[in-house]
Amino acid sequence: MNGNDTAYEERLMTYVGAVLQERTSAADPVNVPMIRHWVEAMELTSTVHLDPDAARATGRSGVVAPAAMTQAWVMRGYAATVRPTAGKGLFGDLVDLLAEGGYTSVVATDSDLELARELVPGDRVSVEEVVESISPEKQTGLGAGRFVTTLKTYRDGSGDVVATQRWRTLRFRPQAEPEAPKAPRPRPALNRDNAFWFEAAREHRLVIQRCSACGVLRHPPGPMCPRCRSLTWDTVEACGRASLYSWVVAHHPRHPAFDAPYVVAVVELEEGTRLITNLVDLAPDELEIGLPLRLRWVDADPDLSLPVFGPATSQED
Repeated sequence: MNGNDTAYEERLMTYVGAVLQERTSAADPVNVPMIRHWVEAMELTSTVHLDPDAARATGRSGVVAPAAMTQAWVMRGYAATVRPTAGKGLFGDLVDLLAEGGYTSVVATDSDLELARELVPGDRVSVEEVVESISPEKQTGLGAGRFVTTLKTYRDGSGDVVATQRWRTLRFRPQAEPEAPKAPRPRPALNRDNAFWFEAAREHRLVIQRCSACGVLRHPPGPMCPRCRSLTWDTVEACGRASLYSWVVAHHPRHPAFDAPYVVAVVELEEGTRLITNLVDLAPDELEIGLPLRLRWVDADPDLSLPVFGPATSQED
């Protein structure tokens, strides 16, 4: 639906002048306990709201409710908000029609409250709301939208107007957020003991450090053989076959370089050493200890390639 379509515009304009809310009375009269809650929450310093003598000293007959409380007396309350029993009503129909035109997001822009007289304890406030205007589509920083202005009229128990409130919201069509470039993969901490391993990985070779004296394989790389303490070593290239030794599915904390959730696994290479890596092309519910795996490569950037593992196939084995 095009928000500028003539037929759509005509349907939308039928709501101008419509009564969104028939006159509805507050559940409770204006009362001092609720005034006290408001004054404390807002940290108001004026004494005319709670001290009768201070209020009379200003020419008032007694305490008065804060002007900004006018709307609070007629709010429908928590239960009616989370467990509404009535239908959507005319307001819900208007919201649906605006959504039909693509105006699915909303932000309040301003509220202009004009007080005819101050509310005093015992007043029973009622309110009715009428759609005053719906603007043509306008381009805003949030996106194309329409300003919807309604007028709320507050009355006392005798039907006299005590306040009016012009309430304006922007119903807008949210702009598509440009796709942010993916964050680079975290860089490894390179040193003289492991640089050879990452250099081989850039060539898509998975190598394992081997002691030149006793032949034991070891990973992660280190300067000394843990068995014979020799400082001499060379490398062998892994065949790329492995099995799943253990894993964890990472959900939090999120990292911008990874699409959560993702699997961090310990795989056991066919040569006998183990490697911490990521798994690809495998859902978490497909994983089990001993699952056959096959080497893949992730080229994170021109200077970083890392081994990952995916499911082994019959063609590869």
